[in-house]
Amino acid sequence: MRRVVLPICLFLGACVPGAYQSNTASRAAMPDDSILPPMKGFSAPSPVPPQRANRDILRDFLDLSFQMESGRMLQRFSRFEGPITVRVTGQVPITLMADLNRVIHRLRSEAGIDISRVTEGAASITIEAVRRDEIRRNLPSAACFVVPNIDSLAEYRRARGTRLTDWTRITRREKIAIFVPNDASPQETRDCLHEELAQALGPLNDMYRLSDSVFNDDNVHAVLTGFDMLILRAYYAPELRAGMSRREVADRLPAILSRLNPKGDGIAPRFAGTTPRAWIEAIQTALGPGARARARRTAALDAVRIAQAIGWTDHRRAFSHFALGRLAQASDPDFARAQFAIADRFYQTVPGTGLHRAYVAAQLASHDIALGRGEDALARLGPHVAVAERFENAALIATLKMLQAEALDLENRVAEAQAVRLDSLGWARYGYGADWAVQAKLREVGALNPLRGPNG
Repeated sequence: MRRVVLPICLFLGACVPGAYQSNTASRAAMPDDSILPPMKGFSAPSPVPPQRANRDILRDFLDLSFQMESGRMLQRFSRFEGPITVRVTGQVPITLMADLNRVIHRLRSEAGIDISRVTEGAASITIEAVRRDEIRRNLPSAACFVVPNIDSLAEYRRARGTRLTDWTRITRREKIAIFVPNDASPQETRDCLHEELAQALGPLNDMYRLSDSVFNDDNVHAVLTGFDMLILRAYYAPELRAGMSRREVADRLPAILSRLNPKGDGIAPRFAGTTPRAWIEAIQTALGPGARARARRTAALDAVRIAQAIGWTDHRRAFSHFALGRLAQASDPDFARAQFAIADRFYQTVPGTGLHRAYVAAQLASHDIALGRGEDALARLGPHVAVAERFENAALIATLKMLQAEALDLENRVAEAQAVRLDSLGWARYGYGADWAVQAKLREVGALNPLRGPNG
């Protein structure tokens, strides 16, 4: 299931990566009579190909496919066999169908999966659009979720906790239901479609060690990546079939990956270590619900210390510093800025973390703007808007552009600032949803600018 992080950034809370097991930070659906510019959308996808060794990807595939998020092991490989159909039920938001058609097209063209949408009758996968409070009533920490062997929320309530919905008992997938919010922002609903469809089709696990995947509880990636499509393409390779053991799958994977990703055979493996439970729990406490501010910061410090003790230099070390910086912003801005700078240095060393660096750039630029350093903020933000666009993150695009507008105002480039700010609003309508949410984001970012009075 997809979980969304509790917003903890002083000004930029709605555009940040998420952490495992937190309350849903959703936005209401947009009114039809919006006074804002038209919503912007994305053109043809351009996913970044995997940048890791096939030996690493083989290990990732096995750990994703034979274990669940809870830690329970799966004894047999599980997938659909034959053509897969998808239908949508419930009160469907206006943007859902277009986003669903886009991701199904990607699954067909990039992952080679025989999947199509149907408008009537039974289907392999049923996507039911329901209110967020209905999702939370069943799973309080979930923004959306996926369940086997049912096709409606009413049926799930009756079957919950029974053998029928136990993933560990399933080898050949026949019928799966996905529940997504119909009163969230368009981006949140789309993100749910991507992750839950991927899990309905393929791996059920999420792993923090993956830097380039939606199968990661940090929720940095919003849409399926090149790595994810490779995993799904391998999942439905003709050499594999439902019911295979881990050993049987492992024996066939090297040849499958060499065929599907020949460049990966020439890349040296990194052999990223497993993520210890102590670090995961520290991150969950720091960024999840329920803990007080002091406990959150203590947990974030613990995550940094654990990462240092292990000797990590990868994205998990960077994320530890990022989380600590986020929690320290209100009380110690200088310390927070230092943590963001450390995070960025570690992210620079890890392939495939351009999107992560865009999040960090937004944080660092907010400090630049608060200090009146418009030129520094513009230089910092410049490279990252295109990255956010490539990864189809409208909320992040909108925030980066809003920050650019404030920086331009600081440099007395008022006309340019107005144009950039106006452009941000179309992205914000997709990323944040309701007009009030877009306006709130504008006020939050505008409040950073020292040229503005206390009332903006």
